[in-house]
Parts: sequence; C-alpha cells; structure tokens
Amino acid sequence: HLPTMAGDASSTLLPALLLAGAAVAGVGGFALAPRWAAWRRARLSASPFPAAWRRILRRHVPIVARLPADLQLRLKRHVQGFIGDKAFIGCAGQPITDEVRVTIAAQACLLLLGHEHTDVFPGLRQVLVYPSAFAVRRELPAGDGLVRETRQVMTGESWSQGQVVLAWDEVLAGAAQPEDGRNVVVHEFAHQVDQDKGHADGRPWRPGAAARARWARVMDEGLARLRHAPSELVDGYGATSPAEYFAVVCEVFFERPQALRD
Repeated sequence: HLPTMAGDASSTLLPALLLAGAAVAGVGGFALAPRWAAWRRARLSASPFPAAWRRILRRHVPIVARLPADLQLRLKRHVQGFIGDKAFIGCAGQPITDEVRVTIAAQACLLLLGHEHTDVFPGLRQVLVYPSAFAVRRELPAGDGLVRETRQVMTGESWSQGQVVLAWDEVLAGAAQPEDGRNVVVHEFAHQVDQDKGHADGRPWRPGAAARARWARVMDEGLARLRHAPSELVDGYGATSPAEYFAVVCEVFFERPQALRD
C-alpha cells in the first residue's frame, strides 16, 4: 500500500519516489557487502558525535537527557550507525535535514539500548517522512467475496518490506512529551523489531524456548486484561491485535516505565 497525502493531486509521484529510493538502496545493498557494511557502521559509531546533533537532541528529544551516561553514549553510537545506514526520503514536500534524521533516529534507537551491537534494524532500508498525517488506501472485505477500497488517515506505519512511514509533526509532538506514553516513532519501530520474522505478531524472536514461552504467556495475559477492561495507561488500540499490543506497550515502557511496572 502506497501512502499518499489525502486529497494530494501529486500523490502519483510517490511510486516513482519509492522506486528511486529502492534503486538507490539496491545499488547500496549490492555495493555494501555485509562485512564492509558492518565495518562502516562500526566506524561511524566510533566517530565523535557531532556537536550540532547534541543540540538537536537537547532541543527535540528530552528523554535522552534522562538516561544514565553510559546509555546516552550507547544511544548516540546507535544514532550514528542508523543515520549512516538508512535512507531518509521526504514526501509531499517534506525536507530531510539533520534535524529530521537525528530526531527520528534517537527515538527509534531507544529500542536498541538493551544491546551494544551496531547493526541497527537490519531489515530496515528507508524512512519515509511526511509533513503531517497521510492517507493510505486499504482494501476491506465487503462480503460475498467482494472488497471495498477505503482511505485511512495515518501518522505512522511500518512495512515488512523494510520501510517506516512517519508524520513529522507527530514525531516532534511525541518526542516533546516524553511522559504521556504516546510516541509514534517508538510504536512503528517496535513493529520493525516485531517483524524480524517477516510479519508482526507481538512475539519478536527471543533466544531460548523458555524465554519465548514466558514472553508469550506475559503478553497474552496483558492483552487479555486490556480486552477485558479499558486501561488509563495502555491505549485501547493495543487491544486490536497482539502486534499492536506489543507496539503500544513499548510506548508506555519507554515513557511511563514506573507506572507500567506498578
């Protein structure tokens, strides 16, 4: 499904944009052998974090300042690897600047703080950024084997083909309020983590059968509670599927961890 701005007559340009981006990514994927790409990420992560990027973090991503010093350093290494490895594509006139790259990468890389590896979201190739909410076409069953096409307004979406789509104004709003439990970047990149098997099911891969069984039990119990009774903490949208429950709970985990633990 190709996202298009609602009512935007120029939306037919998006397939060309995606094809161009895919071509660039394809050339890059051919040229960057896995070993060389890993070396490049490590080199970027080891270089000094630019002062201008630190100012962007202070201005737009206040949650970073609340992290312990060692995790701040790890996050910055991940951000450097992310920006050096992923293509950003502006849609509907959205400019792509360091402000856009750093603000998005910093929030996305919160999900990676549990490990020190520099291979950030290996399945992700492109981040598409709109100025504001965008519309996507959906085909829904209409009975008797028929389908009807509808348009849904979105602020973010994650594709298993290696793309994340974001509305820039929502990116900024989510980052500016790090205690409300709502963050579109964390939500969509949680889907990327969950899509490590090719589809999102609320069960990202975990080493060991016991760990996977415990994960499934805890998440199933939480989803059942949310479906049984509304929660002031966890958005009701999480009750729609295990994948959405995982993404919504990730938002709360990073922005309201004490409340989630309680």
